[in-house]
Amino acid sequence: MAYTEAQREATARYNKKAYDRIDLVVKKGRRDEIKRFAAALGKSTNQFINDAIDRAMAEAADQ
Repeated sequence: MAYTEAQREATARYNKKAYDRIDLVVKKGRRDEIKRFAAALGKSTNQFINDAIDRAMAEAADQ
């Protein structure tokens, strides 16, 4: 079943309120490489990047 226009708009409003966006720029072809790597770990690209950020910040806090 497809989303209705009202559902799409409600989701967009929620996402705008609940989440910040960060644009990430990578070299051509790198996006697909990251996507495949994340999938091999059973994660979405977004979750893989968020986990990497969390891990790096935790390591920096421990130093």
